[in-house]
Amino acid sequence: MNVVENPAPRPQLSPLQRRFISFLILLGAVSLFWGLYKIGVSEPIDSPPQALSIPAGAKAPEVAVSLAANLNAPLLEGNRVTLLENGDEIFPAMLGSIRSARQSVNLLTYVYWEGEIAHTFANELSAAAKRGVRVRVLIDAFGGKSMDRAWVEMMRSAGCEVAWFRPLRWNMLDRVNNRTHRKALIIDGRVAYTGGVGIAQQWVGNAQDADHWRDDHFRLEGPVVRYIQGSFAENWHEASGTVLAGDDLFPSLAPIGNARAVPISTTPGDDFGGIPFTYWLLFRAAQREVLIATPYYVPDPDIGLGLIEAARRGVRVTLLIPGPHQESAVVRYASYTYYRELLEAGVRIFEYQPTVMHTKLVIVDGAWALIGSPNFDSRSIELNYENAVAVYDEAFAARLSESFAHDLTRSKEVAREDVERWGVFARARNALAALLREQL
Repeated sequence: MNVVENPAPRPQLSPLQRRFISFLILLGAVSLFWGLYKIGVSEPIDSPPQALSIPAGAKAPEVAVSLAANLNAPLLEGNRVTLLENGDEIFPAMLGSIRSARQSVNLLTYVYWEGEIAHTFANELSAAAKRGVRVRVLIDAFGGKSMDRAWVEMMRSAGCEVAWFRPLRWNMLDRVNNRTHRKALIIDGRVAYTGGVGIAQQWVGNAQDADHWRDDHFRLEGPVVRYIQGSFAENWHEASGTVLAGDDLFPSLAPIGNARAVPISTTPGDDFGGIPFTYWLLFRAAQREVLIATPYYVPDPDIGLGLIEAARRGVRVTLLIPGPHQESAVVRYASYTYYRELLEAGVRIFEYQPTVMHTKLVIVDGAWALIGSPNFDSRSIELNYENAVAVYDEAFAARLSESFAHDLTRSKEVAREDVERWGVFARARNALAALLREQL
């Protein structure tokens, strides 16, 4: 007869042992988080420049030529760039261009969320495909993760080609942190749109309240359109495996305006590549004024220093960033860590009050403007695919400056006394947020 013995009681862990095991679990979690955090964070490749060999100001012809040559990019004559403010101007223009398309519509976006405007875009893209237009839609898989998949199926059923950029998969962890933040809509290879807007309900309206964001987008015509198409083609190739070519996508484009343009597309790992180099060169060449609007002020250290040095040598520097309404509280706290040094250098800081301020632009000496998708942060420089255009056109810069001045009337200026009143807790909170600078 078999006798079943009761198992020996499991030994009880002492409080010290339990705390040690908890510590090991916490250490493992922190190690995992740090490993994921560092995925995609590039080590510096290039050394930031230290000096500019020409003493001329930003309006000098040498600056435009030098910018293009150092970026190995073309300096394109004969472009027209039109400012579109807020959803009330932006979406009708984009949708109207989709309706007028005859050959091709290529849409690249980071954000494609839910809402009526997102549904409207899906409907119009589907309608274009049904009438014989070749429609390609490329959505970042992270930025578009909340998109209604029924709309994707509707577009595909209508004949649209829809692709996801870098779907979130375990076998792609080495690249999961490198997103395409580019924004581009190209119609028949002849008209392009770029800027800060995503396809979501938050961008509808005219920044009239906290639920309707403030943003700018831009319509471009002329030779520069070919290069915005190229930024789409680069990401489309990776996502779909198809190389785009042909005169229907890259037609010969005659001059149509007075703007000179340098197209800039950056990829992860560029470090001090196209966009940061453009910031640096324009800040170093500035003689009179630098105006910056950005939803994220968490800059690369060398770029931030370049801006401060411009202010210290007497350039009027004005920074416009979000106030009480922000996409991310962490970004807000991290940006606070820069306030003291900026104010001490003479930079004027304004916080936009009515709603989220999502505009992305730099204006230098009333002549140059940098427009496009990049934020003024390390993520745009080191981790994301971005597209931008450096535009030399005094009339265009004047229009942007007018819009910037209007935004300042809806903003609150930050005083040094405001920063001095921050307590120990606020300073510690801000410093902790700044530790995530490379990921914000």
